Amino acid sequence: MKLNWGERLAVNNPLRPLQQHLELSLLKRHIQLKPGGTILEIGCGRGAGARLIKTMFSPSLFHATDLDVEMIRMAHTYLIPEDRAGIDFCVADAAMLPFPERSMDAVFGFGVLHHVPDWQSALNEVVRVLKPGGIYFFEELFPSLYQNFVTRHILLHPKENRFKSHELKETMKSSGLVLGKFFEMPYLEIFGVAEKK
Repeated sequence: MKLNWGERLAVNNPLRPLQQHLELSLLKRHIQLKPGGTILEIGCGRGAGARLIKTMFSPSLFHATDLDVEMIRMAHTYLIPEDRAGIDFCVADAAMLPFPERSMDAVFGFGVLHHVPDWQSALNEVVRVLKPGGIYFFEELFPSLYQNFVTRHILLHPKENRFKSHELKETMKSSGLVLGKFFEMPYLEIFGVAEKK
């Protein structure tokens, strides 16, 4: 699902890269990822997360995707040429990724699944493209944060088939992911790492 004006303001605010940096820094020692790997970021938005991932993990091949072509265009203007170098930006649906099976050492998703109507298919796609032992970094919000009385009038999200903490963790497990280190604020959000069996 593409973002509306309210969501674009939220994800493109100046504090967002600081939050992403903090989350990655807290989890970096739990992400066994050697430099030179192949990395995918789903829902890359304007590219702030891509810049952090590139700096922290030094991939040799880096794909950054977003469903919204406007966000891909924004990444090309937000990032300086040096930051964009080595990153392949493309428009793609997280539920139908255009990459071969077992082609990624890691997949990163900053707040993506809760925007996808069929989030289970998107999670299965993450598992499909990961190599065995590959890492999935995730950051997700729960419905109580984005579907409350105030935010449901400002932010655009699917209304059906939403997940809470238990559903997300169970679906990860049944999809072939082993949940590793994570941080959770009950009823608000969760971020962490999972490994493909």
